[in-house]
Formats: sequence, C-alpha cells, structure tokens
Amino acid sequence: MRESMSKRAFLQAVGAAAGVGAVYRSMEALGFARTGTAHAARPDLPRGSGAGRSVAILGAGIAGMTAAHELSKAGYRCTILEATDRAGGRNLTVRAGDVIEEVDSRQRVAFADGEHLYANLGAARIPHHHRTILGYCKDFGVALEVFTNDNRAALYHNVDRFGGQPVTGRRVVSDMRGYIAELLAKAVGTTSLDSALSEEDKERVLEMLVRYGDLDEDRRYRGTKRGGYRGARVNAGLKPGAFDDPLDFAELLKSDFWRFKLHFHEFLNQNPTLLQPIGGMDAIARAFEQRVGGLIRYRSIVEEIRKTGDGVRIVYRTGPDGAAAALEADFAICAIPAPVLKDIANDFAPPTRAAIGSLAFLPAVKVAFQTRRRFWEDDHAIYGGASWTDQDITQIWYPSHGYHRDRGVILGAYTWRGEPALRFEGMAPEKRLKAAISQGQLLHPGYAAEIETGIGRAWGKVPFQKGGWPDADEAPEALHEPDGSIYFAGDQVSALPGWQEGAALAAHAAVAAIGERVMRQ
Repeated sequence: MRESMSKRAFLQAVGAAAGVGAVYRSMEALGFARTGTAHAARPDLPRGSGAGRSVAILGAGIAGMTAAHELSKAGYRCTILEATDRAGGRNLTVRAGDVIEEVDSRQRVAFADGEHLYANLGAARIPHHHRTILGYCKDFGVALEVFTNDNRAALYHNVDRFGGQPVTGRRVVSDMRGYIAELLAKAVGTTSLDSALSEEDKERVLEMLVRYGDLDEDRRYRGTKRGGYRGARVNAGLKPGAFDDPLDFAELLKSDFWRFKLHFHEFLNQNPTLLQPIGGMDAIARAFEQRVGGLIRYRSIVEEIRKTGDGVRIVYRTGPDGAAAALEADFAICAIPAPVLKDIANDFAPPTRAAIGSLAFLPAVKVAFQTRRRFWEDDHAIYGGASWTDQDITQIWYPSHGYHRDRGVILGAYTWRGEPALRFEGMAPEKRLKAAISQGQLLHPGYAAEIETGIGRAWGKVPFQKGGWPDADEAPEALHEPDGSIYFAGDQVSALPGWQEGAALAAHAAVAAIGERVMRQ
C-alpha cells in the first residue's frame, strides 16, 4: 500500500509542476498506461484521475458527447443535459418517417424506405485533414466513403449570363484558365518582368502557361478539348470531333463564377479528398451515443447556469411543462449555441456575456428532394458534386452514394448567407419546396416532374439551435477561458465554425483544461 501511495504522490507532484500531459507520460513510463497513435492528439487524462469529480455537460451534440466520452474514461461522473429528444445537435440525417420541427412548423419525412434514401440536413462532409473526427470514426468502426465535392460535369448558372443557360464546370474552368494563361503569357513577353525573371525563367514560365492554359503555338487561347466536344458529346469516342468554342471571356467576367465559386474547392476545408459515413452522417452521432447515451438526460431544458462557491448549479426543466430540477457539479462544459445561451439566466462575468452576445449565427437552409429517377446521372453523367446558381437556392448537391439506384435524394437548395438565406428561412416549409423546385428548373428543365417529395430545414428556426454556425473565423478569446468552473465548447469556440472537427477540438480543450485544474488541486 505504501508503494502505491508513494507513486500516487509522485504523480500528483508531477501534475502540479508540469500538467496532466506529463502525468500521463510518467504513468506510461511506470507501466500504468498505454496509448496508441490514434489517440496521441487527444486529452491524455490518466485513468481514475477524475474519480469523485462531477461534470455537467450542456448539450448532446458532437462537442458534448466528445467531452463526456473523454472525461468518463478518466473516471469523471458526467451528466449531459439535452434539450431535445435526440443526440447529435447539427449532425442531422433524416429518413422515411422522421419528423423535424421548427418554431412554427412540423414536417414528416416522406422518403421511401431505402438505405440510400436519406438527407444530411446538417453536417455533410469531412475534410481529409480533420484528423480528430476521422480518428473517432476509425475507433468507433464508422465506415466511410468518398464525398465528391467538386465535379466538372456539374453546372455553373447565372440568370443573366450565357442566355440564362447553365454551362458545365469543365468548360468554365478550362476557359478561365486558358484566358488567364494567355494574358500572363503576353505579360511575360514584355519587358515589365525583366527584373524579376531571367531569360531562362521566362521560357520556363511561358512553357508552364502553354501547358496550364492549353494555348496554341502562338500562345493564344482558342479553346480546348479539356472542356468537352461539341453538342451532347463529352469524350472523343471513335473519332475526336471538334471541341466546343470557348465561352465568351467578357461574359465570364460579368458572371459571378470567379468571385468565389471557381476557387471554392481551393479553400482548405473544401480540398479533396472529403469523406462521409456510409449510410448518413448521423452514424458518427449514433456511435458517440452508443458510448455515452446512458449519461444523457433528454428533453432537459436549461433555464439557469449559476456559479457556486466550489462548482456550478444548473437549473433545468424536463419538457416545457415539467417540474424544475437542479444539477450541481464540480464543473460544467457548456456547448449550448450562443444564440440560445445568451437568453438563459446566468451569472457569467461581463466579458463572457459580451463574447456570447457577439456571436451571430448564419441562417443556413437546406432543402432535399426524393426523385423518381437519378436524372443527373442518367441525363448529365453527374456523379456527386454540386452545381452553382446566382438564384437564392445557391447550390444543388448530387449524392455521392447510391449510384445507379432507382431513386435518389438530391439537395435542391443550400443557402447560408444574407438575403437569400433569410428569404428561404422566412418561408413556410411548403413554399420553400416550391421555390426550390422553380429555381432548380432553370438548371434542369423538367425538374419538377422528377420530384416525388421533399423536406427542408431552416436552422435559424430550429428550437435550441437558432442558426447554422457562427459568422466568424475565430471565437472570442473570452470563451477560451473558464468562467469560474464553467468551460465552453462547440464549434463556436473554435477556428473551425460549422465543422464537427471544431466541435471535437473545443471539447478536447475543455477536457484537458479541467484535467489540468484537477491535478493542480
């Protein structure tokens, strides 16, 4: 017993001096703990270090469940209060028979039965470098498949350009590259770059531009087979044929394609390869729920968040008409979205209140349709990816699964910013569907006849969410620090707003901070 106590005292001294990470590495050296590479970036709280400590976790989204999972492994007693009757937060996949509610409406999903007939109305893709979420998928056995984000067969559309007709991505991208390469080749050929480039460098740059833009021998852009061939043909077939004339450069410049749509997939979090769980994004939420579901109190609506002398006191109500109850704990991790949190009674410090109040969430809206056939594949050879339009719907997404099945679920609108999103948010659900169908017709004539049923989600009208994600690139600094014994989590506390990775990383930060604090006590 004395040997055990002396080792414990040693570890406590290490923790006080160097933090919980050093404790865990000391435990590994003493043979008390082992970790694998898949867990190397996670909070390395020693097992048993949270014994006798309690944590109230507010919200059973990805952040809340991540925190509970990691804390529970270290022996903390966790209780998750979730205002709704489901876990996952903005990780939401809908299927036949599901019901989704907004503040003023209730919709039943009328999709047919089929494992491929689902819609991810919240999180929908995982970048390959989001290693935390992908690590959990690996650990939990969540099978993944490729999510096609960029598809050159998909369409670009402006109502007032190119006669209102959509043009394929391969033509837009190829022609823009060609014109830009020609302009740069002309610049390289002048004396304006003499001081920056040697003659040898200039030759290399010119050769690069010829290859990049597929310029002719005069370094002029006159079109390219990269954009496809005339008529309905795309590939060469038995004979090459004639490739399409280039799109008019002036029209391309007058379109909005170049503002961000052309380079959308160059944004770091949109880079290929992207992934998705097979069968729906909620496979991740369900995997977490399998591990921490026993800790969740559903339909528990938080009404007060208070600091006590040595911990926290959370007042909540089970259902809108239920009796009030109180949960006391040593710590709290609050993952309630800021637009909801700001209206909950609390005794936060003024900087904390100001930080929460400063986070405006985007009014993201998604509309999904079940179609009688997969016309985008049959008629246009579009397999995954998204088409763009300057209409309010903004995007049409084509599913990256269920290829060549009888039916499919297409995302008929995804709009998240400004007046377009607010207009869609303000519509009744049935009007959203009609508007999305009407606008989709301009990209796919005959669209309406293909649609069997639809569903929409306006995240700004969702109880206990009130928005899609923070309209900010970085969280307020005050939310990175605890307010007493209250810590903050969720993607809103990260530099990855709107991503599950941000939610998990923020949860890890809160867990690690609590672990450090406990070891110092």
